[in-house]
Amino acid sequence: MFVIAETLIVYPLGRVARADELAVVYMIGVLAVAMVWGFRLAVVTSVASALAFNFFHASPVGEFSFAAGLDWFELAVFVAVALLVSSMARLARSRAVESLQRRRVADFIAGLAHLMLGSDDLSSVLPEASRRLAQALDLPYAEITLESVAGDERRAALPLQRRLELGTLLVPADLPEPTLRCLRENVVPALDALLSAAHDGELMGISLRTSRDELRVLAEEQAALRRVATLVARGVAPSVVFAAVAMETARLLDADASRLLRYEAPGTVTVTAEFSKPGVETLLGRRLAIAGGATELVYRSSRPARVDSYQGRVGPLATLAREEGLHSSVAAPILVEGRLWGTMVVLWARHGAAPAGAEYRLAEFTELLATAVGNAEGRAELNASRARIVVAADNARRRIERDLHDGVQQRLVAVGLDLRAAEALVPHGLDELKAHLSGTADGLTGVFKDLQEISRGIHPAILSQGGLGPALKTLALRCPVPVELNLGTQRRLPEGVEVAAYYIVSEALTNATKHAHASAIVVDVEAGRQMIVLSIRDNGIGGADPRLGSGLVGLTDRVEALGGQLDIASPIGGGTSLRVELPSVEEPARLPEPG
Repeated sequence: MFVIAETLIVYPLGRVARADELAVVYMIGVLAVAMVWGFRLAVVTSVASALAFNFFHASPVGEFSFAAGLDWFELAVFVAVALLVSSMARLARSRAVESLQRRRVADFIAGLAHLMLGSDDLSSVLPEASRRLAQALDLPYAEITLESVAGDERRAALPLQRRLELGTLLVPADLPEPTLRCLRENVVPALDALLSAAHDGELMGISLRTSRDELRVLAEEQAALRRVATLVARGVAPSVVFAAVAMETARLLDADASRLLRYEAPGTVTVTAEFSKPGVETLLGRRLAIAGGATELVYRSSRPARVDSYQGRVGPLATLAREEGLHSSVAAPILVEGRLWGTMVVLWARHGAAPAGAEYRLAEFTELLATAVGNAEGRAELNASRARIVVAADNARRRIERDLHDGVQQRLVAVGLDLRAAEALVPHGLDELKAHLSGTADGLTGVFKDLQEISRGIHPAILSQGGLGPALKTLALRCPVPVELNLGTQRRLPEGVEVAAYYIVSEALTNATKHAHASAIVVDVEAGRQMIVLSIRDNGIGGADPRLGSGLVGLTDRVEALGGQLDIASPIGGGTSLRVELPSVEEPARLPEPG
């Protein structure tokens, strides 16, 4: 049909064109067929075109004659052109297909890189990568696996190299050789590179996550240590520090219970603080035997210890742990000035060993606990020493007052009576001697009164005999400045507390009179079950400062030795206000127990 069409087009042109020019039209048809449909159809077209040209346009017209060599040459030219053009077309088509395939592979690799490198779990994206590969190369199926798999009759196995590990690309075994060659030369190297990069990224992601988790744990641990250290620096009661450490360690280590144990009698401990999740029985205040637990290991070595399982362990603590449903524990010692004071124990109910290194992380908290205990013991010893000094000074005052009252004052009274008796025995006429003896007796009476004042200042007898209320009333009456005294209690208080309160009021009245030039003083005394509060206010010139060495320094020492607190407000020109809090129950100085 194609040749017929060419003949119908060329035939009218035979009148105006030469034969060789008309052959070009037939040659164009051969070229078109060779390019589009290939060599076989082009050969047929070449023969048909040569016959048509020879019959209609070559002399003699209307006859088929290939006897001449020229006709065979024309036919050979048509066939050669068909062969050449079809070969070039086939090559061009092959190159175009390869180019298209390479572009599709490149697009596939780009998408695959985004898919594989953007995932934290490489194995989870391999099914999608396999589907995209099959779609990109028009394969019936494809499978990328991270394992080394052998091929078989149905599947061809293309090995993949992922660093030191092997993988496999599985495709149908009956694929055309060009497709297999494309897979080997283009896809497999790209997959090798992607798998290696994804593997490195996966390892890096794991490392980053591990580092991030470690940093988070470290930050939480440092924050917990900082909170505990702040409490220690503020000098709060050990019971508060103990409770805080128990809570912080339990939360930080995700434990079910955390307990602070103080070593008491040999082989026993007392639970002085604890923190536990709901369902764990409280042991606060109980005394326990240490056998069978991590506490026993710490007691023996004074080093951090761990028990990864209480199953099969013998001893009271092991039995108690099993009864509570606790499976493992770690413990760290609390060393105060080189001696083992106690231990901190953290316990878990979940099965399995305790977290690695937990005992050493716990040791960082026990170091702070040791500091808190040491500080508390130091303060307790200091307060006890100050209290002993105050008690010794009070005893010395009392002894001096008693010696003056029973000795010197009695002798002065006796001498005064003797002088009055001698005065009465002087005969009439010796008026000068009588006057001299009378003057001496009067002077001795003055000395006696001065000695009484000194004695009262050393230790007023009325304080021991009548208590704080009468003693303060006496002070108020003797003060040259009007004093408003408000007594909120009439009961007797511990002797040390009464003495301290008396001297505080006495010193305040003296300062208000001599230094503040006050014209009015108000003294309030309020006593509760645990605390007595003194408030002394005047309208003097103010400006009192205990740091300048006034008598308030000694009062501050006395108040603090009793565990009390003294506050003073003395703005210049605004008078002086003194507020003192004293415990109304004397207790021996000791380390406060938590709980």
